[in-house]
Amino acid sequence: MGGHCSSCVDVIENSGKFRIAGLVAKNKKTQNKNKKYKVIGTDKDLKKIFKKYKYAHIAIGQIRNLNLRKQIFNKLKNIGFKLPVIISNEAYVSREAKIGEGSIVMHNCIVNRNAIIGSNSIINTKALIEHDCKIGSHTHISTGCTINGSTSIGNQCFIGSGTVSRGNNKIKNNSFVKMLSKI
Repeated sequence: MGGHCSSCVDVIENSGKFRIAGLVAKNKKTQNKNKKYKVIGTDKDLKKIFKKYKYAHIAIGQIRNLNLRKQIFNKLKNIGFKLPVIISNEAYVSREAKIGEGSIVMHNCIVNRNAIIGSNSIINTKALIEHDCKIGSHTHISTGCTINGSTSIGNQCFIGSGTVSRGNNKIKNNSFVKMLSKI
């Protein structure tokens, strides 16, 4: 439970829509750097946790493994968890934008008109998703990215911090784009 988890906690607290019951660790050896919330179990305990709590959020970035967020998302859905959309009160999301379940839009982001964000995606701090963009499911748009109009980014992609896209660009599924790229 590292930095991205802490950022997610901050956005969830900021939104005021949900109360955090606790954190779930990968295993018993995982260190909890977030001292405000206790660990209520591990990934092996998810079925037991579901008996008491019905909502979950995946607070894992995906820098090393493009499949991990999707695997956990599917596991949570199979158990029955609901994965709400989390939007910071400090973000702007157009009424005409669509955001899929389990996705998070973090502080100071802009998601403009007719943008579509898939399920379980991260729109990280200060990212700009311009008009008519399509962001796939299980995709991480990192801090400070500018995704210009009508760009399409596939499923399970990682777009590194500070990346700028041309308008009308297409990024295929499972792409890893390093930070400060021009795509």
